[in-house]
Amino acid sequence: MIRKLNHSLKNNRGNGYPLAVAITLILVMIFTGISEYFRLMIVAQGVRDALQDAVISTVVENYDEVYHGVREGYSGGYQPSTEDFEESIDYGDIYDKIDNILGLSVENDYHVKGVSDTTEMQFRIWNLNVDIENAPLATADRDGERFKIDSTIMLEVPVSFGGKLLPPMQIKVKNSAGYTPKF
Repeated sequence: MIRKLNHSLKNNRGNGYPLAVAITLILVMIFTGISEYFRLMIVAQGVRDALQDAVISTVVENYDEVYHGVREGYSGGYQPSTEDFEESIDYGDIYDKIDNILGLSVENDYHVKGVSDTTEMQFRIWNLNVDIENAPLATADRDGERFKIDSTIMLEVPVSFGGKLLPPMQIKVKNSAGYTPKF
């Protein structure tokens, strides 16, 4: 009897199963973490691209306002007035363009993308800041100045890992677009 017990304790068959299960669980956790990271980056890239499309549309809408001083090489948004030129800029509705591109709905001060058939939020954006920099009309020192729009927007994406909701990712998405006449 003692021999059988001693033989059973010295037998190593089957000892690999717990290690295999532990390695598999660790690999699944690593894969889930990497997948969540990529999901967050894809959402941030999509919002950045939508913001860029909306800003470029606004720049293009300003095309008709841009003074075409071909001889002088100006590209600012100006209109001739009686004796001089006055600044003329069309700010457009960037939020509306982003909402149409991403399919967002407005809730309070946030523009929210919800998950279909649930009340969960996929992401939300707010605090759009648009800075339109008009190129100077006539200066001797122009060093690459052009009609330019810089924009930032806050993005919040809920983060979950292992079935638990973690603090959301909040980042500021920045973008810049400009207009320079080709001819």
